[in-house]
Amino acid sequence: MSEAANSTKGDYIQMDEVDWVPFPEHLCTGDIKFKLLHVSPERGGWTAIYDCKAGSSFGPHTHLGPSEYFLLKGRMQVRGGEAAGGATAVAPGYAYELCDVHHDHTEFDEDSELLMIVYGPLNYIDDGGKTIALVGCSQMLEFWNASR
Repeated sequence: MSEAANSTKGDYIQMDEVDWVPFPEHLCTGDIKFKLLHVSPERGGWTAIYDCKAGSSFGPHTHLGPSEYFLLKGRMQVRGGEAAGGATAVAPGYAYELCDVHHDHTEFDEDSELLMIVYGPLNYIDDGGKTIALVGCSQMLEFWNASR
């Protein structure tokens, strides 16, 4: 993140000047990279853009606050896709997700780019339902700083 990230006046990020970094391997499968654009401790959230290669997926998780996403390019199967009762998102697309929405499986059928605005932590779980990571804004910042 730029020096502006610490500003009391707001942030501006020139996204093409920021390098992609790997998303933590224990929270996804396949090649997912991200750019952290903003961390907002006052709302407990963050904004990030993700580069998700075909066949990649986010690990099972529950949103402990609402979130919004903009699928800028590509296609993803959200919560297993329409065939499993979820949604099939095709770019350009937008969604708002309520608090407590659970994702067992969100996979990218093709190379995709996704902008997410998250308003609370995400609870990543293992196959047995145990928490493996509670990811809030401070954890996202730690992931970001550790990867740069």
